[in-house]
Amino acid sequence: MKTEPRAGRPRASSRETLAEAACELFLEQGYDATSIADITQRAGVSRSSFFNYFASKSDVLWSGLDARIDKALEQLAALDIVVGGSGVRAILDAVVCDFAPDPLALALRNATAMGLEMELERDTGLRHARLAAGIADAARRSSIGAIRAEILGAAYAAAVLSSLRVWAERGAGHGTPEALFQEAVVAIHDLPWRG
Repeated sequence: MKTEPRAGRPRASSRETLAEAACELFLEQGYDATSIADITQRAGVSRSSFFNYFASKSDVLWSGLDARIDKALEQLAALDIVVGGSGVRAILDAVVCDFAPDPLALALRNATAMGLEMELERDTGLRHARLAAGIADAARRSSIGAIRAEILGAAYAAAVLSSLRVWAERGAGHGTPEALFQEAVVAIHDLPWRG
């Protein structure tokens, strides 16, 4: 039985419609119990439309942040050899700047209700590893030793991801990811870029 798109709401893009449908279903029946077919049926689009926008069910949650991380990694790779910590922090600040509530924020805030704790833990680890490696590479190119570079990479990647998680968990009206990232960066004061 095909579910008709709901009346009364303006038709958004298929990407937005799919993300909204997925989040509704994750809340209603849990992440694991929701299939891609369920999502496309709820959204009123074809399965091929889903794969035009997302590579997997998990990608519904992460695609917005992944695009920001990809851009940050490109910028980190292009940094000059004499880069300072402030240049790296500016690139990372852009990852969290103007981060609007999206499927990932909803998932972080409702992880238990959606049955996403394990999924989020694993997938956050993957993003942390990618971002930490890019930051550590920039640090090594700036003549920082290997161990210190790895520690800086891990710390700054954790600052980015933690600021987004804490912001999402607190909910709307309780600060911004940018402010939380700045707070997290201050917490890394014992790990200066140069030393």
